[in-house]
Amino acid sequence: MANKQKIMIVDDDANIAELISLYLTKECFDTHIVHDGEEALKAFDSYKPNLILLDLMLPGIDGYQVCREIRATSQTPIIMLSAKGEIFDKVLGLELGADDYMEKPFDSKELVARVKAVLRRAQPAKQVEAPTDVKCVEYPDLVINQTNYSVMYFGEPVEMPPKELELLYFLASSPNQVFTREQLLDHIWGYEYIGDTRTVDVHIKRLREKIKDHEMWRLSTVWGIGYKFEVK
Repeated sequence: MANKQKIMIVDDDANIAELISLYLTKECFDTHIVHDGEEALKAFDSYKPNLILLDLMLPGIDGYQVCREIRATSQTPIIMLSAKGEIFDKVLGLELGADDYMEKPFDSKELVARVKAVLRRAQPAKQVEAPTDVKCVEYPDLVINQTNYSVMYFGEPVEMPPKELELLYFLASSPNQVFTREQLLDHIWGYEYIGDTRTVDVHIKRLREKIKDHEMWRLSTVWGIGYKFEVK
């Protein structure tokens, strides 16, 4: 069974604090009640809550100062609770780092819903699984990855514009197959470049400046036709 999430309730009104604790306990949260700001700062370090419900009007250190000191070292979510409903108080609380602000008296269901919502937002984003259709070709001393647009040549990254990389990947994906300039234009650049075959020649020239001929492979010109990625 997963560990319960811990909520620290900071309120000098014992009745309200106990009532909040009851609401949250029914929702399977673990709660800890403190009644003043100084006690809250001490309990924060020992209890290590997942979220803090923080009343603003506390004896000694008020809720604003508690929030300020916690924010200096932690991003633990804080929901401020207050009978003061003025816009200034809400804005000040949020600017100090509170994640939400609720006016007293509040509905128990709304309080629980807001606690859950703030906790969801605070959770780290789920890792997205890497795509299974990775577009990558490898040859001795050359790796061309079109999924993340990277080229490794003799173990070192090679910087190149997207169209250069796409052209190199397209040729290397079909080793020893000859492509005309028109075919390469159509596949890499699309219809708007049809007729301007110099575009292909310029990009091949730039690729050859960055990727020299290898004993096992090379970018080869097929005179009168086009280009191929020649593999021995």
